[in-house]
Amino acid sequence: MVAQGTLEATTRHNLVSNFLKSRRQGLSPTTIRFYQSYLTRASSVVGLHITGLDITYFLGSLECSGGGRHAYYRALRTFYNWLYSPKSGYRLNPQDNPIRIVDIPKREKRIMPSINEEQVEQLVSAVDNLRDECIIRLLFDSGMRLSELTNIQRSDIDWDTLTITIIGKGNKQRRAPFTEETARLLKIYLGDNHCSSNIWGLTKYGIETMLRKLSLETGIKCNPHTFRRGFACNLHHKGLSTLDIMHPGGWADLSMVLRYTRSITFDDCLEHYKLVIN
Repeated sequence: MVAQGTLEATTRHNLVSNFLKSRRQGLSPTTIRFYQSYLTRASSVVGLHITGLDITYFLGSLECSGGGRHAYYRALRTFYNWLYSPKSGYRLNPQDNPIRIVDIPKREKRIMPSINEEQVEQLVSAVDNLRDECIIRLLFDSGMRLSELTNIQRSDIDWDTLTITIIGKGNKQRRAPFTEETARLLKIYLGDNHCSSNIWGLTKYGIETMLRKLSLETGIKCNPHTFRRGFACNLHHKGLSTLDIMHPGGWADLSMVLRYTRSITFDDCLEHYKLVIN
C-alpha cells in the first residue's frame, strides 16, 4: 500500500507539472522557473483540498519581506485560478477556489534605482571599446530587456526609422527605438564586425558580466533593470505620457510604467518643495 504522504506528494507534483504544461506557448523560461520555484516551496498549500485559511496561514508564516510574500501569492493565485477553471480538466467549482478569500499581501513601495543621462555618460567614459558603449546607449535609448538585447540580428535594425524589431516578453513582437547618436556608433561598430549570431558576439551572461564589472568600477548601479527604469524615467521627465512610454518599452499595462517612474516623480516634487521652502 502506498503511504498517504507519498500519495499526496505525487498528487502535488502532478498538479504542478500539469499547470506548467498548460502555460501558453511563448511564456519566457524565467516566468516558468518562477512558478516552478515558488510552487515547489509552497507545496504544503498546493493540492485539491486546500482552503483559503491554509493559504492565508502559510503566507503569514513566511519569514520574508512583503515583496517575497506577494511573489508566493502571485504564483499560488495563478495556479489556483487555473486549477479551478475548465482548462485544468479537474472539473472543480470555480466558486470553491480558495484563493478567492485570501487577502493580497502588501508590498513595500520602494523607490528603485534607475540611471539618468549624466550617469550614462559616466559609464560610457569608463568603457574601453565601442561594442560596450553601443550596448549601454542602446539599453538606455530603448529600455530593452536583457534577452531582447542579446538576440538582436543585423536584419532587425531599421536605419530609416531608427528602430529595432525584437521579440519581447510573451513572444510579442515590437519595435524598440534608438537615437541618432546611437545609430552613428552602431554603424561604425557593425562596419568593423561580422558576427554570425547576434551582433554583440556575447551571451546574456557575457553582457551581465560586463555591466557588473562596470558597476564596480564606477560605483553606479547598472544592470538591465536599472537601464529599463532609466528609459522610462528619462522619457517621463521629458514630458512623455505613460501611454507613450508603455508601447515602445513593451509593457503590457500602465501600472509597471507608473511604478518605474515613481522615482522621477518624487525628485520633481522634491525640487518644487525646495523652491517653495527656500
